[in-house]
Amino acid sequence: MLVLFESAAGYAIFKVLDEKKLQKTDNLFKDFETPDKASRVVKLKHFEKFEDMTEALAAATAAVEGKMSKSLKKALKKIVAKEAHESLAVADAKLGNVIKEKFDISCVANSSIQELMRCIRSQVDGLITGLPKKEMTAMALGLAHSLSRYKLKFSPDKVDTMIIQAVSLLDDLDKELNNYIMRCKEWYGWHFPELSKVVTDNLLYVRTVQAVGQRTNAIETDLSEILPEDQEAKVKELAEMSMGTEVSDEDIRNILHLCREITEMSSYRAQLFEYLKNRMMAVAPNLTVLVGELVGARLISHAGSLLNLAKHPASTVQILGAEKALFRALKTKHDTPKYGLIYHAQLVGQSAQKLKGKMSRMLAAKAALATRVDALGEDGTGTELGIEHRAKLETRLRVLEEGGGNRRISGTARGKARQDMYEHKSFVRQYEPAEDSTLPAASGFGAKRKFK
Repeated sequence: MLVLFESAAGYAIFKVLDEKKLQKTDNLFKDFETPDKASRVVKLKHFEKFEDMTEALAAATAAVEGKMSKSLKKALKKIVAKEAHESLAVADAKLGNVIKEKFDISCVANSSIQELMRCIRSQVDGLITGLPKKEMTAMALGLAHSLSRYKLKFSPDKVDTMIIQAVSLLDDLDKELNNYIMRCKEWYGWHFPELSKVVTDNLLYVRTVQAVGQRTNAIETDLSEILPEDQEAKVKELAEMSMGTEVSDEDIRNILHLCREITEMSSYRAQLFEYLKNRMMAVAPNLTVLVGELVGARLISHAGSLLNLAKHPASTVQILGAEKALFRALKTKHDTPKYGLIYHAQLVGQSAQKLKGKMSRMLAAKAALATRVDALGEDGTGTELGIEHRAKLETRLRVLEEGGGNRRISGTARGKARQDMYEHKSFVRQYEPAEDSTLPAASGFGAKRKFK
């Protein structure tokens, strides 16, 4: 039997000298207490050393994925020609299946082989000659760092983290903006209270305050780039007869400084939302088409990652975010909630109130399918599935709104009515033997004659 041993320096292939030792692995470690004892059990047949760290990293990543690297193929080709009749012991059963298909070698992977690998690893410095321990340690450390960087660079969870952090920051910015704008209106309202009634948009209000400053400057200030003509005329008219109090220039400077903070924060919020939109279209395009960028990002954030969201059934996706209401309903034995975060999706929002529960259920079913395609499908799957499902849901919503709720989608079965639901509990069914026969009723020989 041959043993394929993977190390940071290369691939080593050992020959098992005494296969009887593998039958009782409980005391196998005693045969590997020293390099001399270990050399009596296994002998090095071939060692394929890695040329550089790039080759070692490629071999390690291939081993993690259960594939064969070029260096492993090269090492096995040299051995197959000489020892084709021998079986090969491998640590990974998946890798053994690949080797068996490629080279037609019988591969073995069981608990005895795992114990043998541990014993070889304990004496690998003495079994592999010509490779100093210091060099082996340095290569193992370098390969560990390279493999960690490779996993970090290509980790799909890292992309999920970007979405989770972005949507959380977006929510925090919305709260801060609301607080700042409310403070600005209350602060400037002492000086010009009528302005908030004319300019209802928050950002336009802040830009107007920045342009006007003291309300006495409103008549001379050109607000045509900020407000429509009718609102501009109304603001200038109210500025002349405002009932607000006078404030100092220092107060106005602080108010304007707050307005600049609000303007910068709102511009950054718009930039962050655009970033989140692009990231969602790259990571979960089908989910984004169905429920939108914000709702999709919040679903991913609530589940922890896109893969975790893909593992949830549609019923869980439907009420994700409404856990408090769900447990309260279960505790009080009331009706459970029909929707959670998915309530804010466009398809649910545009439906009638009586159809929101039904629409959220259908949307959750399609969103669960779309999430699995985005998380587990091949790269570059596109948005075809999401667009197709969204079109079906919009068609179904129109049918429901037109009163065609009883119409069924093609391919769905209709449940049969249960007759026992309408019968009394004391009703006893009688067995009819005549119903067992599938033959037509006798009309000739053997039929009973009717007497008149």
